[in-house]
Amino acid sequence: MAKAIRIHEYGGPEVLRWEEVEVGDPGPGQIRVHHGAVGLNYIDVYHRTGLYPLPLLPWIPGMEGAGRVEAVGEGVTEFKVGDRVAYASPPVGAYAEVRLMPADRVVALPDAIDERTAAAMMLQGMTVQCLLRRTYRVQPGDTILLHAAAGGVGLIASQWAQHLGAIVIGTVGSDEKAELARAHGCHHAIVYTRENFVERVRDITGGQGVAVVYDSVGRDTFMGSLDCLRPMGMMVTFGNASGPVPALEPSVLAAKGSLYLTRPTIMTYTAKRADLVASAAELFEVVRSGAVKIEVRQTYPLAEAARAHRDLEARRTTGSTVLLP
Repeated sequence: MAKAIRIHEYGGPEVLRWEEVEVGDPGPGQIRVHHGAVGLNYIDVYHRTGLYPLPLLPWIPGMEGAGRVEAVGEGVTEFKVGDRVAYASPPVGAYAEVRLMPADRVVALPDAIDERTAAAMMLQGMTVQCLLRRTYRVQPGDTILLHAAAGGVGLIASQWAQHLGAIVIGTVGSDEKAELARAHGCHHAIVYTRENFVERVRDITGGQGVAVVYDSVGRDTFMGSLDCLRPMGMMVTFGNASGPVPALEPSVLAAKGSLYLTRPTIMTYTAKRADLVASAAELFEVVRSGAVKIEVRQTYPLAEAARAHRDLEARRTTGSTVLLP
């Protein structure tokens, strides 16, 4: 038997229960992974609350982890027992000491990257790769707006965008977070609790607006984000930290400058094995080169996942957080 966090009902952090679970042997196309570290991400909160409901209860949350292969199922040729691997992909179930995973959703972990770092970077880092390199391909000289610039995705995106030659404007909730964002490549940090971010963006850009907005906050920032864009700019909404975005009439996009709007998910962008491997490879390369530094800023025992969720929702965390089995 292994231990895992399970959810029997949707709700607050208190529904996260530390329980014994039966894992079993891998079936065809599966591997069994013994986790060294598990990633904490805001999508875990959406799953826990039922904003993104999952089909059957009870279930184990979590979409990101790193560890070693314990066993391989029939037909698996890419991995062997003892290999170091990482993933950021459905099916959920990462909040566990040991789990089964489809082998085609896992990538080999380079020697230069340890398991804690991998668990801190896979979902957030591949999200950034999809955002900056595929959803809107950032070009040298672009000015971009990044909300939650001191969060896990924000710190990676700021560094990566700066590496690509972009001018990065970020929003944060405090002076301490502004300092952290600037230290990670953010050229202009706007403290939204005392500054109007739309006015500041217009000021910084000389009234021109930005090429793209990457917005994981949702309801509280969405309409203001549209007003930060240049004509024919791209609005990328990829999260709902403040709540779901309200319904929008398409004519609003026309009135605000023939804007583009997209709602990407990493699951779509990495659904094909080749795209998953390519996304991970580009992430590993920018980390190994030093262009993007991954910092594990908080760790919690996996058994205390409820405390980690409380801190995440209260915005007491910065950067990347991992849970340790």
